[in-house]
Amino acid sequence: MIYAVWVPLLMPFVAVPAARRLADALSPVRAVRLLASTAVGLGLFSTLALVLLVVPGATQLSAVAAVGELVKPLADAAPDVTVPLAAAAVALLAGCAVAVTRTARRHWAELHRAGVPGNGSDGELAVVRDSRPDAYALPGLPGSPGRIVVTTGMLRALDPAERDALLAHERAHLAGRHHLFLAAAELAALCHPALRFLRAPMGYALERCADEAAAVAVGDRRVAARAIGRAALAAHVAEEIEGRPRVALAATAGPVPRRVAALLGRATPRPRVGRAAAAALLACLALSGAAALDATHDLHSSIEVAQGESPEH
Repeated sequence: MIYAVWVPLLMPFVAVPAARRLADALSPVRAVRLLASTAVGLGLFSTLALVLLVVPGATQLSAVAAVGELVKPLADAAPDVTVPLAAAAVALLAGCAVAVTRTARRHWAELHRAGVPGNGSDGELAVVRDSRPDAYALPGLPGSPGRIVVTTGMLRALDPAERDALLAHERAHLAGRHHLFLAAAELAALCHPALRFLRAPMGYALERCADEAAAVAVGDRRVAARAIGRAALAAHVAEEIEGRPRVALAATAGPVPRRVAALLGRATPRPRVGRAAAAALLACLALSGAAALDATHDLHSSIEVAQGESPEH
């Protein structure tokens, strides 16, 4: 177990370079699904690895050994190694649990506090009287469809066709429940520090999904690209606007020039890079999961031996 248990802790570092190449090389929808699966899977497997590191050290305590009915120590469990590892793993697990709990509570509180100022409409669209250009998709609580918030300043900055494209973009965020993918990536990043670098590719892929949906909705990729570019230029101060919830998704987020180039067909297709990156991420997931299962099996066998039982049972 001592070797296999480290694989899930190392795989996120290997996955990050492949993830950075994935968003531009695969279709946005496929990229989002694969990035979300990678983030959640590697986060869970790395957390399981920490749990497995706790057990050998914990069994050195007489109380734990008595509860587990251990008649002898676990095989290959040297106290001078396993006890410090267990203590470090416990500290990391506690830190992860606190961070995940705080983040989940903060997101929930933001959704509760995120009332829409302005016209008080209960419909999908809320127009806020504000000269500062801004627009974003505000996810709703469970059972609520969410809402599109746009300022009068943003509406004045765009022509009618561009407004339709911008609203279609934000509507795609709500329909696709894209905030859940971002939340999953953020929570996974709290379980392993390397996974924080998956959030940027995830955010870009989600914006590309909404860009493509907007292009389909208005029937003109140039109009969609122009709307995104002009909205981003108009909203260069929007990030400083207080009151926008951090769980909101905005069309002006992320690398806008790359998104516009992709809409206009100016980005260079890289199918081989996409396939290689996808294969690398799937391999990281498979190796991490297999190593975690192998380490779990080895630990279970060691506990059976320590209890005086045959490992076959």
